[in-house]
Amino acid sequence: MSLYVNIKKVMGNFTLEVEFSANNEITALLGASGCGKSMTLKCIAGIETPDEGTIVLDGRVLFDSEQKINLSPQKRKVGYLFQNYALFPNMTVEENIGIGVISGKHERKEAVEEKIKIFYLEGLEKKRPHQLSGGQQQRVALARIMASEPDIIMLDEPFCALDSYLKWQLEQKIMDSLSGFQGTVLLVSHNRNEVYRFSKTVAVISDGRVETVSEKKSLFAAPKKLSAALLTGCKNISRVEKLAEHTLRAVDWDLELHTEKGLSDEIKYVGIRAHYLKYTEREDLHNVMTCEVAKVIENPFSYIIMLKNKSGKDDNSQIRWEIDKDLWRDISVKDSPIRIIFKEEDLLLLE
Repeated sequence: MSLYVNIKKVMGNFTLEVEFSANNEITALLGASGCGKSMTLKCIAGIETPDEGTIVLDGRVLFDSEQKINLSPQKRKVGYLFQNYALFPNMTVEENIGIGVISGKHERKEAVEEKIKIFYLEGLEKKRPHQLSGGQQQRVALARIMASEPDIIMLDEPFCALDSYLKWQLEQKIMDSLSGFQGTVLLVSHNRNEVYRFSKTVAVISDGRVETVSEKKSLFAAPKKLSAALLTGCKNISRVEKLAEHTLRAVDWDLELHTEKGLSDEIKYVGIRAHYLKYTEREDLHNVMTCEVAKVIENPFSYIIMLKNKSGKDDNSQIRWEIDKDLWRDISVKDSPIRIIFKEEDLLLLE
């Protein structure tokens, strides 16, 4: 175990109460805006102080309310990439990078030169932050973190203000830079695609609490909680009425579904990802819905087909189906009722 966090902090009507551990790998904190992700990082960094709890990094106690231990941010050896990068405006690029290097003048100069080369900042050494693009500022901030040789690196929504092309470029550079880092990396994001590309383990935070910690592939394939399904991008969710051990009624879709897994009393919702739905011409199968097309939305490489149950009572409850453009063109019954199948193995049973 490299990092252990078990803290509580009350802020008005909001309570942050999180417990999780992270090994020497990239762990993502995934959650909606305002759920407590950034505040968790600030408590680890020592910028904010929890009301109670413990924070331990590589066996070193950073905070312990019972033992009255609360190391200053300078003593925690935490590399924290803020959303706004927090560069010193009156310092040049090389001065910003060197500010965290605790060594002699010669060693500092060598460390700065190395990081300027690694992060493609040659020619910008004498420029100040206001003379740099957003991407350049981010690279300076990350170079400063790496030059300080931290025990842990924390990235707070590092790509939220960047356009898609620049975001992709910087993602690759950051991944390359972190590949040789031996400590723990925490990535805060509400973007499921970033989380999947970057991390190995994901902690889902909802309303100030960690709901689940899981290996990323397991989390996306079979989220246990409603909040985890929503955060990992599942758009089709219905309330559940249990009919038998392997049979349920999806209330919002007005559809009876058979399931591979037995239904526990904790299961309150069923979901299915939009790209898992399949077209079928058969109506003699389990889990088939006869639908009307409510709307067709074109994406660059796929269509989003909004469907409603032809026999359903609620016109407002629709199913989102994502299908490749070529496959949609091959379906010749677009103006007729369409049958789609909810495969048992693709159903998400959610608490």
